[in-house]
Amino acid sequence: MNRIRVEFFIILLVFTFNIKAEVDKPIEIKVYRSASCGCCSKWVSHLKENKFIVKDYIVDDVQIVKDKYGVPQSMASCHTAFVNGYVVEGHVPAKDIMKLLKNKPDVVGISVPGMPVGTPGMEMGGKKDPYEVVSFDKKNNYRVFSKYE
Repeated sequence: MNRIRVEFFIILLVFTFNIKAEVDKPIEIKVYRSASCGCCSKWVSHLKENKFIVKDYIVDDVQIVKDKYGVPQSMASCHTAFVNGYVVEGHVPAKDIMKLLKNKPDVVGISVPGMPVGTPGMEMGGKKDPYEVVSFDKKNNYRVFSKYE
């Protein structure tokens, strides 16, 4: 009986270690942005501060990327990113990207449409606009993913 408990404990430890290793694994994200956009580079810094491995691509026309991957005009912002098969559009907080990757919803991606003040990369002192992170699918259905007051 004791041997079974020891073996179970060892299996549990190995399983727990593997889960922890997967959670702590750095996540690569590809960001497409214009060289002239200062807020985009601040958002990239936000991602790096939150342990993302950022592949930063400077492009002449970000709209071409948005069109190719089906980002609706109503979801558009100044930069477009890709992580584990999802589109991340605009100034989405890193914690929402992590939530997306954890929950794996059946969506094309998530967006912070426009450029609300107070989002990561759009900080302007203490001023913060309320905003929503919105998910969107292939049929242009939208849902509130997260809300910030």
